[in-house]
Amino acid sequence: MTQPVPIRRAPDHRPRLPGLLRIALELPAAGVPVLPLREGKVPFGNCPACADNACGGRPNMKTPGPCRCPRVCHGWAAATTDPAVIASPPWAAAWRQAVAVAYHPGGAGLTVVDLDDADAIAWARTALPATRTVETTRGEHWIYRGVMASRNAVRPGVDIKSTMAYARYLGPGTGTLADLPDAVRALAVKEPSTVRPAPYAIAVPTGAGECPHRTPTYLDRGIAMAEQRITEASSAIHATVYRTFLAVLSVHGRCGCLTDTHVARLFTAAQAKGETLRHCTDAWTNALTRLGL
Repeated sequence: MTQPVPIRRAPDHRPRLPGLLRIALELPAAGVPVLPLREGKVPFGNCPACADNACGGRPNMKTPGPCRCPRVCHGWAAATTDPAVIASPPWAAAWRQAVAVAYHPGGAGLTVVDLDDADAIAWARTALPATRTVETTRGEHWIYRGVMASRNAVRPGVDIKSTMAYARYLGPGTGTLADLPDAVRALAVKEPSTVRPAPYAIAVPTGAGECPHRTPTYLDRGIAMAEQRITEASSAIHATVYRTFLAVLSVHGRCGCLTDTHVARLFTAAQAKGETLRHCTDAWTNALTRLGL
């Protein structure tokens, strides 16, 4: 793969406009799909037409969906190498609000091992082969040539970003790009869970309103996304579980579509992350109470 074009950065490593757009237009020449990040260094949220993936859209799906929305509102799946899209409305407005450039490593044929602290870096230096390294705010990105599944918290302070993920672009880095080693692939292999969901008695809203869901697939996709959100959480597990339960109930809690099976899937995902049955039950009950269900 053609190496990314070296970019001269401002001393604080946050290039100002038009620097962000300049970088965004140069990286695609090296086959690197880019997207802007807003305040908080996160992707732009769905536009009104795509809110809650009503469009059948792309950001957290196992495979990209049918949405053809031209806005930069689909997270990693919006990343593009098309200069005409990057520089034109509605993307142009997003760049005016952006604070950083991100890219989709998997789309560039790359995998980023995100090392968040000094301990993680020390581990990598003994466990992984040397490769191109980019300094980050808290640690380093080790970049390898090759694609794999992304996974957060594969070990303390270590995330893997490749397919269905984005990474901030912080410059070309130093060192020679190495092939993705088996040692990194092995980090993403999930061990079989030893957690057995405990029996529980939990209130499932019966609902009385008209069901707004066009097909059962809409609900199943929502539950799958909720499971993924819990599974990929690397910190603040309690808060993530509660917010996820709240989000599910706010969309699906009033029409009577939720079943014990759906709730069991959510509880299983939470317990696999270390939550107790009591924590799950409390989070669910608190979400019901907040929504008046």
